[in-house]
Amino acid sequence: MSSRELIEGFKNNETHTLNRIYRSQYVKLERFVLSNNGNRDQAKDVFQEAFVVLWRNIREDTFVPQNISEINGYLYRIAKNKWLDYLRSAEYKKRTILENQHDVTEETAADNEHKFRMVEQGLKKLGEKCRDILSRFYFRKQSMADIADAFGWTEASARNNKYRCIQQLRENLNGIEDE
Repeated sequence: MSSRELIEGFKNNETHTLNRIYRSQYVKLERFVLSNNGNRDQAKDVFQEAFVVLWRNIREDTFVPQNISEINGYLYRIAKNKWLDYLRSAEYKKRTILENQHDVTEETAADNEHKFRMVEQGLKKLGEKCRDILSRFYFRKQSMADIADAFGWTEASARNNKYRCIQQLRENLNGIEDE
């Protein structure tokens, strides 16, 4: 098939011409998408979008190919760039983050549960004042100024006491690990 016949086939929406290009090039792009974090449905979508761009550009004479290999290369570049744009997109990144959040394994969950129990035991070994200070700061999200007011301290004293309580908690956690 000559380039003139190809161009005429595109411009006249000749099914056999469109199918020939579509079928000969789809597998190559599908392999690219599958090897770059995609699936078959995504490959089909990207290829169809690229094919429409190719079809439109030939019909509007913005792309005038000299032979079939130019058409094939042009189509592949469009599809490849569309897929790479998708991989760079916020939509892809958001989807990937959500998928990764659901991939928590039972081992990770068990490990988190173990750490939580250790911290809970370490907090129980602290004095009432330290538990109160850490609870106000980490759980109630109170500022150091508010904590200082609650205990009648300066902010510097509140920070020092919080630091000492954290150090004591760390010692308690080390003691629990050694048990």
